[in-house]
Amino acid sequence: MIILGDIGNTETKICLVNSNYKIIKKILLPSKGKKITKLNKYFKGFEFSKVNKILFCSVVPSTFKELKNYFSNKTKIKCFELKELNLRSILKIDVNYKQVGSDRLANAISVSTKNKNFIILDFGTATTFDVLIGNNYKGGIISPGIEISLNTLSDKASLIPKINLKKMSKVIGKDTKSAVRSGFFWGYAGLIDNVINLIKKDTKRSFNVIITGGFSKLFKSSIKTKAKQDIDITINGLIRASKLIK
Repeated sequence: MIILGDIGNTETKICLVNSNYKIIKKILLPSKGKKITKLNKYFKGFEFSKVNKILFCSVVPSTFKELKNYFSNKTKIKCFELKELNLRSILKIDVNYKQVGSDRLANAISVSTKNKNFIILDFGTATTFDVLIGNNYKGGIISPGIEISLNTLSDKASLIPKINLKKMSKVIGKDTKSAVRSGFFWGYAGLIDNVINLIKKDTKRSFNVIITGGFSKLFKSSIKTKAKQDIDITINGLIRASKLIK
């Protein structure tokens, strides 16, 4: 049994993976605040002695420290963070290693192969684009996250209410809500297509595009670029990387 976790700025996903590398359980927790009580509830009666590997990717050090202590104490084995492993044995990394998020490396590891190129678009706290040419991680682009941008707009503008983003059929809004929704929906759709086209122009290559994260379903069928949705790409990258732990 393997315990894998993806600690994002907003949400933490913990997965149990069996000996056939299949996800058998998912647990979602907020990344902020104390989590031990909830973990004890989720893992009540769980046989921690069956766990032989623990691996996390994390962009929140304090949360990783908390979960590392919890699972290490329960299992009596080491809890690894992805970047502690020898990732360069499975992925060429052509960026500043210290500054790239381990979640983005996990995404790249999930799909890396010598014969294909990928752009991975992740709708998280930030909207990120990662470029993978063969098994070489070339870097990427970080744009403002959709939800945090929506919330910031409503917080700073007194007359703009909290808005849930949804697909828009028309560009011109007839009231405040529809105008804001249109601006974010069509604005981000245009941003996505434009950035992908610029990546293609800059690299002079074609790419398979994968989208993941909270708004991936909304934009999958709304952008001009053909894209495949994969909500478990980060965990699948951790599954592949866990094989480095002996």
